[in-house]
Amino acid sequence: MDFSSEFSDCIELPPTLHVGCPNVGDRDLFHRLVDEIFSSRRLTNDGPVVAELESKLCEYLGVRHCVTVCNATLGLQLACRALDLTGEVIVPSFTFVASAHALQWEGVTPVFADVDPIRHTIDPDHVARLVTSRTTGILGVHLWGSPCNPTELAQLASDHGLRLFFDAAHAFGCGNHGKMVGQSGECEVFSFHATKFFNTFEGGAIATNDDALAAKIRRMRSFGFAGVDHVVGIGTNAKMNEVCGAMGLSMFADLESILQCNRRHYLNYRDGLAGIDGVRLFSLDHLEHCNWQYIVVEIDESEFGCSRDDVMRSLHDVGVLARRYFYPGCHRMEPYRTLYRERIDRLPVTERLCDSVLCLPTGSALRESDVDRVCAAIRSLADAKRSVIRRAV
Repeated sequence: MDFSSEFSDCIELPPTLHVGCPNVGDRDLFHRLVDEIFSSRRLTNDGPVVAELESKLCEYLGVRHCVTVCNATLGLQLACRALDLTGEVIVPSFTFVASAHALQWEGVTPVFADVDPIRHTIDPDHVARLVTSRTTGILGVHLWGSPCNPTELAQLASDHGLRLFFDAAHAFGCGNHGKMVGQSGECEVFSFHATKFFNTFEGGAIATNDDALAAKIRRMRSFGFAGVDHVVGIGTNAKMNEVCGAMGLSMFADLESILQCNRRHYLNYRDGLAGIDGVRLFSLDHLEHCNWQYIVVEIDESEFGCSRDDVMRSLHDVGVLARRYFYPGCHRMEPYRTLYRERIDRLPVTERLCDSVLCLPTGSALRESDVDRVCAAIRSLADAKRSVIRRAV
């Protein structure tokens, strides 16, 4: 049943609101740093700005090493190669496709695991059932800022002699049980893409407490050089430039205000969506440290009365560009659905989430009144749906 026309009559069209509108740090600091970069003409190749950023990242995350990279996808590829992964690596299907692509690009077969229905992160019980003689590693993914279970995954990795690392693209500034994301596994890879809580325009970092692994990754991100004219192994060019480093330092200067803004938006969404049948807000209340960057709702079609995609289209009609994540699931994307057709089992939780999850706009670019308008739009759609159903009866 189509409620979009009736819904459009219920609410004035707002300015377009986007998921992933970038947070911006201290502009004055950024401009000053860029002026210094131009004056020094040191634009890249492990300059002083990137070095300072890496030092701040280590202090903030509580790790010994944080190796910046030009993007997190290359960071995952470097980690994969530095850990000497071969054969198969178990990874959740409910993740951005870069998690799987990084493995496949390195010649490693991604084996897709299902996720926990409440936490949306990789299900350790399913991981245990997927381990074979070809399995060499586990890639856990922290989702929406909520860490997956590193303790259970670490036990599995130890029991089976597997490498363990994490895609922490969503989870900078997050942690639980006294442990910040960045400290688990053999390394954790952060994304600093423009849409993330903490951004460097484009970029990322690999956090680790393993001295030898950090040194290996540093060589690999710079063509394999261990010194001037001294190449000791295969490498690529994955370095972060100085201007991106300056953006990172400017973000640190405003980190607390962005956190508080995100948290206010989360609380406003929680209040504004409360009591709407068929709308479940993903809870972040259990976390000790959270960046509050993702506002995720699950739409239950049987309770709400129309599908997640109907809700998304209706929101788009009034300028709220909500997005579905991570539709349709990596295992149903190419090349994986063709390459591994005979090996990919149905993943019921992943498939349900791919068909029900909707991410709503948030971030420091939004005003509190914008959040109120998004909630009003969803509530108006719910009211319109009930009105149509009453007339039909």
